[in-house]
Order: sequence, then structure tokens, then C-alpha cells
Amino acid sequence: MIRLSLGSIFSLFAIFLAAPHADEQPSRIVSLGGSVTEIVYALGEGDRLVARDTTSNYPPEANDLPDVGYIRRLSAEGVLSVSPDLILAEEGAGPPEVVAQLHQAGVPMVDVVETPTVDAIREKILTVGKALGTEPDAKALADKVMQDLETALETPVSAEKRVLFILSMQGGRIMASGQDTAADGMIELVGATNAMQGFSGYKTVTGEAVIAAAPDVILMMDRSGDHAMADDDLFAHPAIATTPAGENRAVIRMDGMRLLGFSVRTPEAAQELIAALNGLGS
Repeated sequence: MIRLSLGSIFSLFAIFLAAPHADEQPSRIVSLGGSVTEIVYALGEGDRLVARDTTSNYPPEANDLPDVGYIRRLSAEGVLSVSPDLILAEEGAGPPEVVAQLHQAGVPMVDVVETPTVDAIREKILTVGKALGTEPDAKALADKVMQDLETALETPVSAEKRVLFILSMQGGRIMASGQDTAADGMIELVGATNAMQGFSGYKTVTGEAVIAAAPDVILMMDRSGDHAMADDDLFAHPAIATTPAGENRAVIRMDGMRLLGFSVRTPEAAQELIAALNGLGS
């Protein structure tokens, strides 16, 4: 026979009271991942969020929520401190041991696909909508985003552009995007070419590799603080200076989450990037 202490009984009873019943929708949601947070707000459900991660900085009101940390460096204590009844998390949230602790705590956790493709945008929206119990609204939103994206892509890039996406340049070391990244997906989506080929992910590349890539355009996130880099410093880099992008001082800076999020703002990002590429001339 299993005997429970009085304290254990009270603990189990408290968990039962705190957990949402089958006919109730979660009302204390933690959103981990900027693209997921944008979808929650786009569905008009932002008032159900009680916390978000550091990458969730849009819309502006998201910044008023408690910040539980960077999506890949979370702590279980931080996430659980806001007493969530649902966690929405982009794939890759972690570290894995923290995700395991969150599962052990018994809080429902929904993983949202994080693939930089058009199909994934629809899947993200529908997944979030199902978790929130707003499937009809999610389908309508997904249809609108797909239509807006189709419209944005009707304007082609006027000439083939070789684009080098630089994630960072701390200490003069260039960390660039290869394949299988959000930056690569966005460059391909608008009809341009990723100048860096032959590797996956983000990688520190040599000056020789940059020169060989011969980019027409440098694409960067619009940053401030320690990660910011002025145009003069960018084009003073010996390798970049010798490329077509360096010779023409061709750089495009965009909001990082809008550019790389593959979410509800992707049509805007595509339209902005196409216009910027076309504005640089052939």
C-alpha cells in the first residue's frame, strides 16, 4: 500500500487546483522565441502572456513582460517563477537539461518548428493557434501572411546579387552565414544568392574566403551597443574593402528579428530587402 504524507497530499491538491481543467484555456503563458511571441500578439492573445525570452522584443509591449533569459540559456527556476500554465517554445530552446526540468515540473510545453522556410511560417502560426485554442483565427492569419508574402515577392530583385550576411565582426573576425540558416533562407527567398557556400550554419571565415565570395552586398542586423559597427569600420576591413560590396560601400542593415524571424513580419522583411537590393542598382 502506498502511503502519502499530509504534506504530499496538500502539494498534489495544490497542483490540481493550479492546473487548467480540460475545458479551460491557458491564461499564464510563457513565450520563448521572438517569432512565437509575434504570432501570439498577432492573434490578439498578448494579454495571456506572463513572460517572454530576450529575443521577444516585438511588438513593443512585449518588452513590458518579465524577461526569463536568452532562449538558449534558460533556467528552469526563471521560467517557473511566473507560474505558467503553458510554455510556447521555438525548437532549440534550452539547454536540454532545463527543458527536461520544465517537463518534469508538469507544465505543458509546446514546441514550435523553427525552420527558415515559407511552409514553416504557416506551420508556426497554426501550431500556436492550436495551443491557444484559436484555430480559426490562426488559419485566417496564416492565409493573410501567405498572401502578403506572395504579393511582396511579385517584385523581383532587378539583377542577381551576391549577398554576404555578417552576423558579427568582433575583433575584426567575420562570422558569416553559410547554408541552413535563417539568413540564407531569407536571401534565397527574395531571389538573391548567398555569397558564402560550402558550409552550414554561422561560421568565422577567413579574409581569403570573403574575397573569393566576392559579395555585391553586405547584409547585417541593425544593432547598437557592443555589436554595432559603423560603415567606415566595416569597409575598412582589408578583405571586405577589396570586394564589389566594399568598393561600392553597399551595405543593408535591417531589424534582426524581422529579417530572420520567419514569422508574421516576413512579408514586410521581404519587401524591405527587395527594395533595398534594387535600390543599390545593378
